[in-house]
Amino acid sequence: MAAGKTPLREFVETILIAAVLAFFIITFVIQSFVVEGPSMEPTLYDRERLFVNKFLYRFREPQRGEIIVFTPRGAPGNKFIKRVIGLPGEIVEMERGTVYINGEPLVEDYIINPPQRSYGPYEVGEGEFFVLGDNRSNSSDSRFPHVGMVERDSIAGLAFWVYWPITGMRLLSSPDY
Repeated sequence: MAAGKTPLREFVETILIAAVLAFFIITFVIQSFVVEGPSMEPTLYDRERLFVNKFLYRFREPQRGEIIVFTPRGAPGNKFIKRVIGLPGEIVEMERGTVYINGEPLVEDYIINPPQRSYGPYEVGEGEFFVLGDNRSNSSDSRFPHVGMVERDSIAGLAFWVYWPITGMRLLSSPDY
């Protein structure tokens, strides 16, 4: 203990420093997120808790296959979690369960039961991203007007680590396209 500092003052200073550090980390670096609903199954399950890297996208753009947390246009008070499929300037289309990017099929090993309906084509605008849930039959995503394209400024960050439940703890990886 420093000269002239009481134990109470030392305790209060420690709490204040911890609070400032926690605020900084939550605001700029990492934030916790709870998955709500089945839209990302089998990759993520309802009530799983994960960490979102809010820092990474300050230095680079989201990449295809990454799982992001964002605020949809039609629900400004909510956060959604989906996979990035289409990048700015691309044409995205779905035919009989296969996603096509600029006419080329996208291999998606993480999809179990792709819907057989056709969607699109959709043109992804500059500064926007086309996102889909992994459980395509039960996902509100860029195919629907209330979500639409995801604007770059509405992306909170990259989901990277499931930490709860402990038995399901794992790092999330993106497929190599």
